[in-house]
Amino acid sequence: MSLRVKNEAEILSKLGITQLNPMQLATKEALANQENLVLLSPTGTGKTLAFLLPVVLQVDPSCEEIQVVIIVPSRELAIQIEQVMRQMGTGLKVNAVYGGRAGSKDRMEIKHRPAVLVGTPGRVADHLRREAFDTTSIQTLILDEFDKSLEIGFEGEMREIIQLLPQVRRKILTSATQGVSIPNFVGLKSPHLLDFLADKLTQLEVKKVLSPTKDKLETLGQLLAQLGSKNGIIFCNFKDSIERVSDYLSDQGISHGVFSGGMEQIDRERALIKFRNGTYPQLLATDLAARGIDVPELDFIIHYHLPLRAEEFIHRNGRTARMNSQGTAYILQYEKEPLPDFVGNPKLEKLQPAALPAPSPWCTLLISGGRKDKISKGDIAGLFFKQGGLRPEELGTIELKTDCAFVGVKAAAVEQLLSKVNNQKLKDKKVRISLI
Repeated sequence: MSLRVKNEAEILSKLGITQLNPMQLATKEALANQENLVLLSPTGTGKTLAFLLPVVLQVDPSCEEIQVVIIVPSRELAIQIEQVMRQMGTGLKVNAVYGGRAGSKDRMEIKHRPAVLVGTPGRVADHLRREAFDTTSIQTLILDEFDKSLEIGFEGEMREIIQLLPQVRRKILTSATQGVSIPNFVGLKSPHLLDFLADKLTQLEVKKVLSPTKDKLETLGQLLAQLGSKNGIIFCNFKDSIERVSDYLSDQGISHGVFSGGMEQIDRERALIKFRNGTYPQLLATDLAARGIDVPELDFIIHYHLPLRAEEFIHRNGRTARMNSQGTAYILQYEKEPLPDFVGNPKLEKLQPAALPAPSPWCTLLISGGRKDKISKGDIAGLFFKQGGLRPEELGTIELKTDCAFVGVKAAAVEQLLSKVNNQKLKDKKVRISLI
């Protein structure tokens, strides 16, 4: 008996979306004709759903091999797309493969073939090289954030992937950056171009904050005090700078997470989880966080350092003021240093004396069971409410993974909660619950 894939109305209802935006509608129309497509649209406008929805609706549910491959420049973007597709509740299997975890884990997961495979260039090329799965049913190749995936560092793997998938009938390339050249080896014939970069439906304000010294730490602290309990990302250019700024914020008692390429994958994932559930109101990050990460609506971003290129300035700013929402990008500027031309002429924000924000009221619990144990979010909430005595307002975001779960809980209630729920049963599995 073949699998029934949910229709568009069912998927949008599952996502809580009443209608697609103009960019998503135009993408749907273009892909209805099996066209090669280049989609340019700002960060935060819903590109992932724009290409996923029409593509999965064209998947053949009776086929037991991979039909769609999505190449992304970062692990975080691979995980994000995998999560979006699961949230869509299509009934189709999806798997993400990426460096930083055992290849044997990939092979075990894709033994039962997903309809959609998402991955970073190196890991996908490795699986293709090893002939880990049959490729004859792969009809669609998507290069998400293709300007990054086609950079010099990935060129060898990208060439190999495209050579090993000669039967692909349709290629879809997406980006939030204009003017990126597409190499000939991609083999993109007569693509349909959708350019929505001029149509960003947001209200982004760019402001500058002057620092009297080259060392901008105190100015950063004053700005965060003025912003209070708002959430945002602070961008630095270097990992060493992140360590220094993090030490300063810790000394000031300001709750924050750290996110950079030098970290282990598990630490990066946990930093994002804690940022999403409010344990960390601020995230201190390199440009790795400028695109392709799953984060909530941000009130602001801060350029502790300005990037060297206009493109990265655009991508950073795109993390706030996402579709139909407001946000502010702050530039910390040493008063004797000029700003680059790509910044324009931002308004001056004068800082007023304010108390530093209180530590976050939230913390994060790790549960040693997940989807593979048939555990649901409802099971976790039920355990915490019934046996743990937790009140609804003390329970935050629940993120369910394959073999574990992360739960945001009010810090004041944690000690009493853990004494009641640790080593209790969820479904048929006794789980360990600990503070991370």
